[in-house]
Amino acid sequence: MALFGTLFLALLASAYAELPGCKIRVTSKALELVKQEGMRFLEQELETITIPDLRGKEGQLHYNISEVKVTELQLRSSELHFQPKQELILQITNASLGLRFRRQLLYWFFYDGGYINASAEGVSIHTGLQLSQDPTGRMKVTNVSCQAFVSRMHVAFGGTFKRVYDFLSTFIISGMRFLLNQQICPVLYHSGMILLNSLLDTVPVRSAVDKLVGIDYSLLKDPVVSTDNLDMEFRGAFFPLAEGNLSFINQAVEPQLQEEERMVYVAFSEFFFDSALESYFRAGAFRLSLEKLPKDLDVLLRATFFGSIILLTPAEIDSPLKLELRAIAPPRCTIKPSGTTISVTASVTISLAPPNLLEVQLSSMIMDVRLSAKMALRGKALRAQLELARFRIYSNQSALESLALIPLQAPLKALLQIGVMPMLNERTWRGVQIPLPEGITFVREVVTNHAGFLTIGADLHFAKGLREVIEKNRPANTRDAQASSAPPPSSAAA
Repeated sequence: MALFGTLFLALLASAYAELPGCKIRVTSKALELVKQEGMRFLEQELETITIPDLRGKEGQLHYNISEVKVTELQLRSSELHFQPKQELILQITNASLGLRFRRQLLYWFFYDGGYINASAEGVSIHTGLQLSQDPTGRMKVTNVSCQAFVSRMHVAFGGTFKRVYDFLSTFIISGMRFLLNQQICPVLYHSGMILLNSLLDTVPVRSAVDKLVGIDYSLLKDPVVSTDNLDMEFRGAFFPLAEGNLSFINQAVEPQLQEEERMVYVAFSEFFFDSALESYFRAGAFRLSLEKLPKDLDVLLRATFFGSIILLTPAEIDSPLKLELRAIAPPRCTIKPSGTTISVTASVTISLAPPNLLEVQLSSMIMDVRLSAKMALRGKALRAQLELARFRIYSNQSALESLALIPLQAPLKALLQIGVMPMLNERTWRGVQIPLPEGITFVREVVTNHAGFLTIGADLHFAKGLREVIEKNRPANTRDAQASSAPPPSSAAA
């Protein structure tokens, strides 16, 4: 009985699980590019390592090693790879650091001081970034594991007390190696938990698209990491800004990502586009009034409705014509392997608009429009180019009136193509931003249609350097916070 109850609850939870409207897959092919940019950033961070002074007494010898600075860093061998279930692993081997520090030595009454160069060889670093969603639905680095080890150091001792330094070199080098080990992991922890998270903060989660609608890119669950891919599922839903708490039910086909040949893949379901269309519909965007009609269309409309016009007053007869288009239901998007279409049903109202008088309605008809949509990904924006594929007008009053409207079919279609479609395309080509960090864009995009969803494969490009973006978005006083926020040094350092 308990087993039956458990299975029932599991089925109930899965039935009510929210489906994603957008998915993104980052493949292992992107890691080499990410590693190149990341290693440049990491080198600059490691060069900021500060090592505490090393001072002490051995018999009559008093020594002080201070002002230790990293002068050179070489990360010769590195590897970045995914590790199930939620980690990104960076492995650095055989790295080296050049150091310069000040030495002070007092032996009985003899003093020796100056600056000296040193090198740390065989530096190995193993760090893992755990990726999870935070309460707002944003992806975050939630933990950084780190192990660092310096296998050997060499110090070029010289000066008056060279033999004394040689005698104490093992002790001093061991102490410096220990201190260096202690400082590497806090720098990496700060880079992951503070700086990389400041980069992830630039990914849009719930933001305005324009003055009418916004979009919600909240993660629905933690990212899933396999050996080859990082998969993320986003809500991918638009909403009218005037109804910020409104949420649409996603009953569309769940998008699937199977490909791994490109650096990144993005998938959008029909729900993604339907939520946009319904949000604009609720915001009143699908309503258009045309008060200056082309001369030939004006003449044709007056001839068509001459029987109604002749019964009006002279002031009304000579008044300008007005044509109003208004969607009577939210448009719907259909994605098939053959292409993407958007279906719109709208009312067309033709009226006379005499100045300072009430409008006189001449006719009201129904317009069915089907638009073909060509999707493209440019930079980091999803754009659409619309074309009029089908147009039909008819009367919802009688079949006889529908026959009378046939002569208006061609001129109204031409009006739609010339006067309305450019305005629609101007808006759709501006596009909507994809959830990517600042400074990263898509290149070499390929769009593929499937039954109920479409996928876009692309490669990544750093339009801005990682350092530039992080410095722009670096939280205030992160240097001061580094020491307090850093975890204990790696156990390998001990």
